[in-house]
Amino acid sequence: MEYSPRYRLFPTTEQRESLDWTRDTVRQVYNHALHEFNQIPEDGGTLRQRVWKVRDDLPQIKQWWTDLKQVYSTVLQKAVERIRTNINNLGKLKAKGYDVGSLNWKAPREYRSFTYRQSGFELDTKSGPRDRAILRLKKVRGETLEIPIRLHRDLPEHDAIKEVTVKKEPTGAWYASFCISTAEPEKPVPENIGAEDTVGIDLGVLNFIHDSDGRSIRRLDFSDERERLEREQRSLSRKQYESNNWEKQRRRVAEVHARMSNKKRDYKHKLAHFYATEYDAVFVENLNVKSILEGDGNARNKAEVGWGEFRAILEHHCEKHGTHYVEVNPRGTTKECASCGAETDKPLWIREHSCPSCGFETDRDWNAALNVKSRGLSKLGVVHSESTPVKTATAVDSVTVSASRVVEAGSPCLKEAASAAE
Repeated sequence: MEYSPRYRLFPTTEQRESLDWTRDTVRQVYNHALHEFNQIPEDGGTLRQRVWKVRDDLPQIKQWWTDLKQVYSTVLQKAVERIRTNINNLGKLKAKGYDVGSLNWKAPREYRSFTYRQSGFELDTKSGPRDRAILRLKKVRGETLEIPIRLHRDLPEHDAIKEVTVKKEPTGAWYASFCISTAEPEKPVPENIGAEDTVGIDLGVLNFIHDSDGRSIRRLDFSDERERLEREQRSLSRKQYESNNWEKQRRRVAEVHARMSNKKRDYKHKLAHFYATEYDAVFVENLNVKSILEGDGNARNKAEVGWGEFRAILEHHCEKHGTHYVEVNPRGTTKECASCGAETDKPLWIREHSCPSCGFETDRDWNAALNVKSRGLSKLGVVHSESTPVKTATAVDSVTVSASRVVEAGSPCLKEAASAAE
């Protein structure tokens, strides 16, 4: 399976200028290729054939566009091939019901990266102090750059690096992503999995996660970050557009956005890592996020929790650690009693589940998580008793975990909650 770990680069001022020059040149190649691609009729071949036809004209373009000789050949080829990738991505969005248009030319601020494929780069991990290395990039404005890079974590075991993507963030920071392939770990056979080694996850708004083992994990608090973002955006609105002061303030706004995004992503990765390493199978609701966000009320909070991103991160960690990842139908998980299956309507403000049929009582979200687990066990084919998910489900067993404790490096709070729930 493929991974793309990302690391921070620390180029000098001259190296930054060369990277920016290369990035902008590649952007112009992309725009030129898109123009040439649009001239080819759709009956002129498949999407791949039409894009490759434009790509094969690069040697001729270099004869009159001499700046391209200072850029590595595979970097230019990948820029043209990006047209095919972008069109395929638009098709996937359209299939999901989104209203999409056609590809447009990229402005300087919209095109942020370029990619080396198979050659033209070298990662020297033996140079520099601990957690530092040197990334060598060939033909960056005609020169070979040796850029310090911080390896905050080791690369997974791999045979070779397939691609290196160098990207400039809105904050002005440069990063490098390495595309590598590793052996996919074997997953346990469903017949050998015990119900106690699986977990059901209910995704919510008030609490980010409530799982079938009784953990209730709170959302991150971004009140301070939002206040600072509002202040910085107000300051940006008072600056003259594209002036030096406007550019400095734009970066401050981008830094606040980046800090919030990084905090969310780190939080979700730590949760996903815990569940993927602690269980043999993880069951989660297959929520239709698009329709939920288009519904009435609370759209900001629904969008901020990022259910879709968390599911993608969780699936990635499960594949990485050899854990079964199963999505189940979320319909009725809140209404249905996890003990007897009877359905009871519950408005959002009712946070407790009390079954009028069998008398089973527990937290509303915990009941939903137990239903998710029960459906996941059936879908995966794990042999289990119908009463297994609710054997220990009593309201007093629920354990609330603060989001601030999750983001602490090495925090044992999730395992502590598990032992408390048992």
